[in-house]
Amino acid sequence: MARMKFLCDADRCIECNGCVTACKNENEVPWGVNRRRVVTLNDGEAGEKSISVACMHCTDAPCAAVCPVDCFYTTTDGIVLHDKDLCIGCGYCFYACPFGAPQYPQQEAFGVRGKMDKCTFCAGGPPADNSDDEYAKYGANRIAEGKLPACAEMCATKALIAGDGDLIADIYRKRVLKRGGRPDTWGWDAAYGDKV
Repeated sequence: MARMKFLCDADRCIECNGCVTACKNENEVPWGVNRRRVVTLNDGEAGEKSISVACMHCTDAPCAAVCPVDCFYTTTDGIVLHDKDLCIGCGYCFYACPFGAPQYPQQEAFGVRGKMDKCTFCAGGPPADNSDDEYAKYGANRIAEGKLPACAEMCATKALIAGDGDLIADIYRKRVLKRGGRPDTWGWDAAYGDKV
């Protein structure tokens, strides 16, 4: 069975935030919540790199391990989803996640912030696939339609790729070999020459 994963190639990411915009538009994410964000390391310095970050759909998800009501579950494809009907908004998942994926949808006092929100890999949630209830709570279910997440499909440089973990690892491996395996090698031909 496939294990769905994201991979962001820092040598291709140009910090355009197209992935962030695609996610917000596709899923009508509430104001103040970014299911995906672009982080820049060494901003303005030589060797600056940008990377698109969201829920990494961990194999042994720390958010699920600390949840007192077990509202996190993993699909057969390895996608970690969250049941908002069970969530009590305690915030344990927020503190356990090393990627900052679970977020409160409201900026209010602790205890009245409501249910957590996180990246769903565009796989919806527990309600029936592509139902109005599912879309209202979790956003689009592109996986049920046979599509990849909107963020990966909208990436102009194909820095962000999504799908079966083994396949995206092979794609990244080919890119690194094409570049000569050295992380400091950069340029149009080196990064984009093979169209992988």
